[in-house]
Amino acid sequence: MDRTGLADFLRRSRERLRPQDAGLPAGPRRRTPGLRREERAQLAGVSADYVMRLEQGRSSQPSPQLLAALARALRLTGDERDHLHLLAGHRPPEDPTAGQHVRPALRYLLDRLGDTPAQLLTDLGDLLFQNSLAEALFGRVCTVAAPDRNIVWRWFTEPSVREAHPADEREPLGRLHVAELRAAATRRGFDPPTRTLVGRLTAASEEFAGLWPRHEVAVRRTSRLRVRHPDVGPSEFDYELLQTQAADQRLRLFTPPSGPTGLDALARLREVGPATAHRSHR
Repeated sequence: MDRTGLADFLRRSRERLRPQDAGLPAGPRRRTPGLRREERAQLAGVSADYVMRLEQGRSSQPSPQLLAALARALRLTGDERDHLHLLAGHRPPEDPTAGQHVRPALRYLLDRLGDTPAQLLTDLGDLLFQNSLAEALFGRVCTVAAPDRNIVWRWFTEPSVREAHPADEREPLGRLHVAELRAAATRRGFDPPTRTLVGRLTAASEEFAGLWPRHEVAVRRTSRLRVRHPDVGPSEFDYELLQTQAADQRLRLFTPPSGPTGLDALARLREVGPATAHRSHR
């Protein structure tokens, strides 16, 4: 907790906010700009004495609930709210969620990545959108029924999906799928979509049902992907996971390793294109 920084930020944020901006009457001429400590305390629902101790750097660590109340009282932006939490030694609140909605800007971005296979997924693994080169590499998965677009579901229920990967990598890849799902489930607090997906997987796959109780947790952010394409043959790609503005969506990029081999694989993918309506491998 940065008591000095927290005190300074709270004081300056209070001084920048006019009473009328907070829904209070301007009242008589004020000796200092902004809200009075008593006014901010009233808006936040805390004691004026505690507000004074916060601004003097003499308080105990405020709770996230109190910080949220102070952020609302001071009309802080999202960036300012996150800064307030970090100064107080707390993790900022999660970003807003987007669910199955794909922002037009993200769709535009993926379409413009003409030399890079790219996919947009939820944190549970539901495939939301992919560009044409990703379709050429993984197939038109977005054309299948929505519940079956999930990459974890497809790994454990469609044998041809794992057959596209080297035999010695299939077992660790399966465990990684489960570990990533476990991490997402905890972040979501095991919400209804999570419980539905885990329930379907447990009922459909003995392998998944055996891996889930291990409680392994991981997030694959970078790795090397080896996959056998039905038309291009064996290919290698460097995998990169990027966070989007939404807390529940991820962008996956697949770039060729340095050297002519990776570029040749991309060139062949562009020639082949998404030739079939749906390939089962990912």
